[in-house]
Amino acid sequence: MYQSPRRLCSALLQRDAPRLRRLPAPGPRLLPPPPAAALRPASPRLLAAASAVSGAARSCSRTACSMGNGTSRLYSALAKTLNSSAASQHPEYLVSPDPEHLEPIDPKELLEECRAVLHTRPPRFQRDFVDLRTDCPSSHPPIRVMQWNILAQALGEGKDNFVQCPVEALKWEERKCLILEEILAYQPDILCLQEVDHYFDTFQPLLSRLGYQGTFFPKPWSPCLDVEHNNGPDGCALFFLQNRFKLVNSANIRLTAMTLKTNQVAIAQTLECKESGRQFCIAVTHLKARTGWERFRSAQGCDLLQNLQNITQGAKIPLIVCGDFNAEPTEEVYKHFASSSLNLNSAYKLLSADGQSEPPYTTWKIRTSGECRHTLDYIWYSKHALSVKSALDLLTEEQIGPNRLPSFNYPSDHLSLVCDFSFNEEPDGLL
Repeated sequence: MYQSPRRLCSALLQRDAPRLRRLPAPGPRLLPPPPAAALRPASPRLLAAASAVSGAARSCSRTACSMGNGTSRLYSALAKTLNSSAASQHPEYLVSPDPEHLEPIDPKELLEECRAVLHTRPPRFQRDFVDLRTDCPSSHPPIRVMQWNILAQALGEGKDNFVQCPVEALKWEERKCLILEEILAYQPDILCLQEVDHYFDTFQPLLSRLGYQGTFFPKPWSPCLDVEHNNGPDGCALFFLQNRFKLVNSANIRLTAMTLKTNQVAIAQTLECKESGRQFCIAVTHLKARTGWERFRSAQGCDLLQNLQNITQGAKIPLIVCGDFNAEPTEEVYKHFASSSLNLNSAYKLLSADGQSEPPYTTWKIRTSGECRHTLDYIWYSKHALSVKSALDLLTEEQIGPNRLPSFNYPSDHLSLVCDFSFNEEPDGLL
């Protein structure tokens, strides 16, 4: 039976929430948080949509394990994706649906659905864009890029040991809505994600209906696979809006270190702007974690730079590189990128008073080993070909709170980074 996109949207994101509220729809770009104490009556349309979900789907959701495989109930109407036990009996549902056959959904309505599911949680924190415009005018709209390690669900619940984070804050049924809310609030043209372990049952089907084209490259030996009831391997994902860009070339890169293939990956795509006809390369990566692996990360970074050198034809094509580098600015891999012949600059340095210092942190968490506060995430860009128009400021220590990240307020242990880029009209010299 045909269901309207609105009804499908509700079926996707309504999850065991008997009382729902509707919050104001977003503005053109940035959303102010709703009043902290505001509780509104449930939306009749949302409740009607919830009651329309089939009994079989409801039964499936009640028996879902905590790893989040129960999202099959939410997405059965959208992508025919089942949980692990059901999928083993119905392998045909493991085939990713053709996005051309999925009706588009309104991002404002999806945001309403997310906020309805999150009605018992504190509101989103307010983050503002810092205007970094120079005297370089552009006749085309800027390109908004979001970089974010969203925290793999299996790792968050099974391996990362966030000792100050309540278990309830990590439940996928709500945490995925916090992730989607963050994406929908800032409406990126390009989205670069790490630690994605719900690509096929969550992000690909939903974001494709919002107009994005996505690519996913999993880690060969993902640590998520060691966790009971996992949802498959985690990896990097790259999404771009199809109404703004045309895909020219795409490369999945398995990074090497000292000639050995490693467990870390990258995606690099050459896109063409439909408004201007100009091309650029966008890349996403996630380098090896942990202290003691600095030389390994350095080698991985050199391998990625060499690949990008080839893809950009010796820096002739402008480049943006997003990633969780797992490296502070003092590490060799950071220095390799800062001194590369690709002429890259780190966008978030521009938020500092001197324009030369990275933020004090992009991740802040408490594990059994102690408190970890580091700058590990970056957006690099070709400084002669591109300009940063604005950048999203980071959460303050007061906003993050004493228990750090993740939390009921924020779904990941890493902060999202968002920048608006424009092409320089007359790039000088090498890009």
